[in-house]
Amino acid sequence: MDLRLLRYFVAVAEERHFGRAATRLHMTQPPLSRAIKQLETELGTVLLHRSATAVSLTASGSALYDGARSLLEQAEQVRARVAAVAGPATLTLGILADSAEQAGPRLVAAFRRRHPEVRVRVREADLTDPTAGLRSGLVAVALTRAPFDETGISTRVLRSDPVGAVLRTDDPLARRDVLHLRDLADRRWFRLSEEADPFWRAFWNGVTPSREAAEGPVVRTVHECLQAVLWNGSVGLAPLTHALPEGLACVPVADMPTSDLVVAWNSADTTPLINSFTRIAATLYRSPAPQAGAGRARRPGGGPRPGPDRAGA
Repeated sequence: MDLRLLRYFVAVAEERHFGRAATRLHMTQPPLSRAIKQLETELGTVLLHRSATAVSLTASGSALYDGARSLLEQAEQVRARVAAVAGPATLTLGILADSAEQAGPRLVAAFRRRHPEVRVRVREADLTDPTAGLRSGLVAVALTRAPFDETGISTRVLRSDPVGAVLRTDDPLARRDVLHLRDLADRRWFRLSEEADPFWRAFWNGVTPSREAAEGPVVRTVHECLQAVLWNGSVGLAPLTHALPEGLACVPVADMPTSDLVVAWNSADTTPLINSFTRIAATLYRSPAPQAGAGRARRPGGGPRPGPDRAGA
């Protein structure tokens, strides 16, 4: 039997409530209900009596509960013995700017609960490498932002954030409720280096089929971006979720696509630990499954990149 389905069943049996069990498992209720239905179909028997307020075990459910707990305990003991022989595992995590903070402490807590023995090494990349070390093989998995060239890289979207223009608070445009790229056409922008991924650079430089990158200071870090605005009155783009220092404001830009916070990994370099990390992240953020393809990064000219939407898992 599938241990995952047994784990779901035990949670429902102990909580006597699908909603509480879903919260305990860090998932939503509909997929949990479908999983229990699948288990009942596989076993050919009803395991739970369902009511509007609670659930209770049938005779078959009670028999399964005792056996399922024993199986799960044995599986955990086997996993612990294998981990002891293998020695401490290490996962190298790449992050971009504040992507780890944006992903939130829930992901850290959930991963630590599942893999308390794993050592996590964190490597922060600057804005020239949106893959945060994946492309160069320096990390196993990354928390970063799309779009970038996803050839050979798989991703799951954790969250999509609207994008705004970063301005000084004394800038007349900072008083607007919403802006368009044309409102910023005559401004100096902070710009990403020519070394940066072209899809990434085009997105954050506001490049469209009718607009080329504006002149302005070249930046490599988020701090440099903010200082370019504070000191020189430059403008630029950032997710609206970014915390800004005093003296700066971020105004939504209506004609900019959203910025996707993603977990990413090399498609050809999957391991059980990487798979577990990405599944935990996807479950916490209720992400859609990745689809086969090479990504949906925009062209440097602003048009869609040819090919399917996402890199495959």
